[in-house]
This record gives sequence, C-alpha cells and structure tokens, in this order.
Amino acid sequence: MEMMEESKGKDGLVLPDKASLYLTAIEDADYKDEKIEFWNSVYGFDMSCIRKQAIMEPLVDTVDQKQIVTNCQLLKTMDISKMASGDASFTVPFKLVAERDDYIHALVAYFDVSFTKCHKLMGFSTGPRSRGTHWKQTVLYLEEGLTLCQGEAVVGSMTVAPNKKNPRDVDIMLKYSVNGRRCFVSTTQQYRMR
Repeated sequence: MEMMEESKGKDGLVLPDKASLYLTAIEDADYKDEKIEFWNSVYGFDMSCIRKQAIMEPLVDTVDQKQIVTNCQLLKTMDISKMASGDASFTVPFKLVAERDDYIHALVAYFDVSFTKCHKLMGFSTGPRSRGTHWKQTVLYLEEGLTLCQGEAVVGSMTVAPNKKNPRDVDIMLKYSVNGRRCFVSTTQQYRMR
C-alpha cells in the first residue's frame, strides 16, 4: 500500500497533456456591422466610444467554416504536463495566406488537445472545421476590414499574457500587416479576454 501511494504522487498525470493553438482569418461583415459598427450611430447618437471597448473584447462564438478565407496556421504547441507559470506568456509569428479573393474582418483562434499518455492516442479540436464544442472559437475583430486577393497574406505576431491586475484575464496583442494590390496596412491591436 505504501509503495502505491508513493508511486501515485510521483507519477500523476495531467490530461489532456498536449495543446496546440491555431489561427485563421474570416469574412464576417454582417456580424461586425450588427455588433461593432452599430455603436457609431445608435438611433442617431454617436456612441463610438463604446465601439472601442466592444472591439477590444474577443468574442467566443461558433464560426461557420464557409467564412474562413485563409489557411489555418499552427502557432504553438504546449506540453501542459511540463508547463511552468511563465509559459503562459508568449509571442508567436503568423502568416495567413488568402485562399480566395475576399474581405477579412477578424482573426480566429482555436485549440486542439491530445491525450498522448493513454493506451490509444485521443484528442479533439475546437476549430471551425470540426464538430462543435462548448469552447467554440475566439474571434478577434479587426479595427478595419482587410481586402485580400488569393495568395496575398496577413503577416504578423500574436502576444498572449495573463493580465497583470487580474491573472484570470488574458491580454492579447496582434501586430499585423498586409501589402497587397487592394490593401496596404500595418497596425497593432490590443484585446483583453475576461
């Protein structure tokens, strides 16, 4: 009995033990108009100060896979069983290439998890091309819509860190640029996920 208890303490498992973070870009004009641009004129009143707050809050929602305009890029894979507290902060580069001519209104983050310590490899995805989960996807609306032609790219980096005042909140910074035929932009946006 003593050996079992001792072994249990040393050989505990964290499940799932692997997580991968992905990013893609979507066209979402209707929702952005309804929920974000709405604040520019609320029954004739300029309430654009609320628009600034609304766009800074990521939306957790289900994205229709038909909205996806770019490739889905793996940003980071984490071994959850070996993570230290500082590992929750990171900056990763991305390059999202348009698969068709379209507008981009938001970037979408999602994760896949794996149970690699099981007798049979198991896992699931929270991505828009997978069966829905209650985690859905995280939608980061852009200040201005982007116009991309097929083959053009949104290039940048994403920084993720626990908020200093409330470590349960997550601060996200997107730096991105497009140098295309119809769109030229280079900017930074801040988000706070509560």
